[in-house]
Amino acid sequence: MDRRTFLNHCAWVSLAPVALSASACNPSQSTPSASPVASDTLWVHTRPKDVPPLDKSAEEWRSTVSEDEFHILFEAGTEPRRSSPLLDEKREGTFICAACQLPLFPSKTKYESGTGWPSFWAPLEGQVETKKDMKLGYPRTEYHCKRCGGHQGHIFEDGPEPTGLRYCNNGLALDFIPAEEPLPELRT
Repeated sequence: MDRRTFLNHCAWVSLAPVALSASACNPSQSTPSASPVASDTLWVHTRPKDVPPLDKSAEEWRSTVSEDEFHILFEAGTEPRRSSPLLDEKREGTFICAACQLPLFPSKTKYESGTGWPSFWAPLEGQVETKKDMKLGYPRTEYHCKRCGGHQGHIFEDGPEPTGLRYCNNGLALDFIPAEEPLPELRT
């Protein structure tokens, strides 16, 4: 075996743990697109009106969110499996972006996926955007907050009806607001 072949094999072996941890998210051959349920019946709280995009510098976000939240939201990090307290959140309410506080998911679409991350079958209509992610060497669909661009997670095609999609979310990228409490003001 020559040096190049040996180094190539070493590179693949070193990537095995990444590939194995990614398999918990069950990537499919195609990249799914966002498929929000077009219905105001999913809203638990009142929908915010006229929400403009929020353009803040990395330094401004660092002073607003925790170091771990910044890593996930603005460096597209991933929190460890089963580490989020939101994984077991079952109350009625709204999951909002931890950075700008835009409502993203209603509790009605949250379900237990068995992956170790909070999972949803649909976001609130018009609240997230998607892009193709090739970081692991194969195409995945990353989704982020429409307002601030904060990374939330990835979409997979193994979710329940009615969408068949799983929005696999980092819990640190979200905050939960119970139905009986008002939504916080959007950050500016």
